[in-house]
Amino acid sequence: MNFEHTEDRRMLADSLNRFIAEQYGFEARNRIAQSKEGFSQAIWQQFAELGVIGALFSEADGGFGGAGFDVAVVFEELGRGLVVEPLLGAVMAGEAIAVAGNDAQKAKLADIIGGTTVAAFAHDEPESHYELSRVQTRAERSGDGWVLDGVKAVVQQGEQASLFVVSARTSGSTDDEAGISLFLVPANTPGLKVRGCPAIDGGRVAELTFDNTKIGGDALLGAEGQGFDALERAIGRGVLALCAEALGAMESAKVATLEYLRTRKQFGVFIGSFQALQHRMADLLLEIEQARSAVINAAAAMDADRVTRERALSAAKFSIGRIGTLVAQESIQMHGGIGMTWELPLAHFAKRLVMIDHQLGDEDHHLQRYIALSRA
Repeated sequence: MNFEHTEDRRMLADSLNRFIAEQYGFEARNRIAQSKEGFSQAIWQQFAELGVIGALFSEADGGFGGAGFDVAVVFEELGRGLVVEPLLGAVMAGEAIAVAGNDAQKAKLADIIGGTTVAAFAHDEPESHYELSRVQTRAERSGDGWVLDGVKAVVQQGEQASLFVVSARTSGSTDDEAGISLFLVPANTPGLKVRGCPAIDGGRVAELTFDNTKIGGDALLGAEGQGFDALERAIGRGVLALCAEALGAMESAKVATLEYLRTRKQFGVFIGSFQALQHRMADLLLEIEQARSAVINAAAAMDADRVTRERALSAAKFSIGRIGTLVAQESIQMHGGIGMTWELPLAHFAKRLVMIDHQLGDEDHHLQRYIALSRA
């Protein structure tokens, strides 16, 4: 199998890399990440104009990419620049709409791709612990519509989102795969409360509280109680995106560490000449290549059967979690005390790598899931 990127993907990667280097430097990124909005609307619009959002969607859905490798290319470059704009929400919410939506609902994808709608995916709950089928938020029929009650936690850029894809249980017990439904909920819906806070690695997250929140019958995505497949596919796209983002962050940490070893002197010589540090750096480079292989394997499996796809995604997320933490630790240690200072970009890359492990399932969760899928 040929894993070389097409010319279009290489051009996209080069354009995005150049844009981030010129418009999204470390100081600019920190100002955006620590702002009250949590991301830049201007940068978001520029991503739309550059076709970055469109690359995450297929031509049938109004984009010009949509394959696993398209997602991987985009998010690897985003990871290199620690970009906080809400592309993860776009790719997950967009996938759910594309998989389960009717024609009227799919029409909303054009606004997401055009950057006029910020979409967020609201599935995690305070007690879910990464389990996809553990949904306590309830949706009850009321006349021609629905009433939602429950809480969603850690919704990326939820304060600025204008549209949410929300999972809720319409039947069954808390852990059943059957009985989960997906809904499109506008942010201005009465009875929906959004409470935001800063994320530890930059940007902002929100908690959504649904208190007797009434939505129309046209809010239901797909068939009632049969949303698990679309939910799994949307989360899977998010897992691939996070793995590719982590790979980009690892590359930036690697480059910074190599540069430090080549320029920092101790006892009158460059510390990169010390054999012990050379061995540690060589081990790190091998681990990063292993992470790249895992991302490639996951991207290639996105159109495979369900078990093959989900196994590849869990294998990649497990590898990324382990290797990302190792890269964060080793890079900081080889920098010494300066590696912990906020003025140095490395500390921010290290924090992001550690936090990616805890998004959409940590390494322990995905190792167990990989084992379970291997027995299927």
